[in-house]
Amino acid sequence: MLSKKNIQLGKINFFLIISFFLLIKTNIKANENDNLIGDFIDLKILDKVSSKDQILKIKIGEIVIHKNLSIKATKCKNSEFDDDPEIITYIQVKDINEKSKDKVFIFNGWMFSSSPSLNPFDHPVYDLWVIKCYN
Repeated sequence: MLSKKNIQLGKINFFLIISFFLLIKTNIKANENDNLIGDFIDLKILDKVSSKDQILKIKIGEIVIHKNLSIKATKCKNSEFDDDPEIITYIQVKDINEKSKDKVFIFNGWMFSSSPSLNPFDHPVYDLWVIKCYN
């Protein structure tokens, strides 16, 4: 009789311990993913005419006006690997001076920090690069 109670108590303890470790592992994994997705990005903007560059801090979801560009970043994510860091961000850019193309983006897509030529930002006056994604 006593051994049956010990076995049942052992099973309950075993399941509690396993549940505890699974809960801890899930929380650690969730925290790791939270660190990968950022709330802000840093963009470097080069003015090709004056040869001056500037770094803009943009909050995800907000529109920033820089001279005649309207820039909005909707998402950004850091890579999971530290040996080859990659920053991925989704950016929408409008040229404010272009009244005929009011609702058309001059750039609307993903931008990668390691290979900006993969999906290039093509503008006669400005160049954009993603530098940083952070909280």
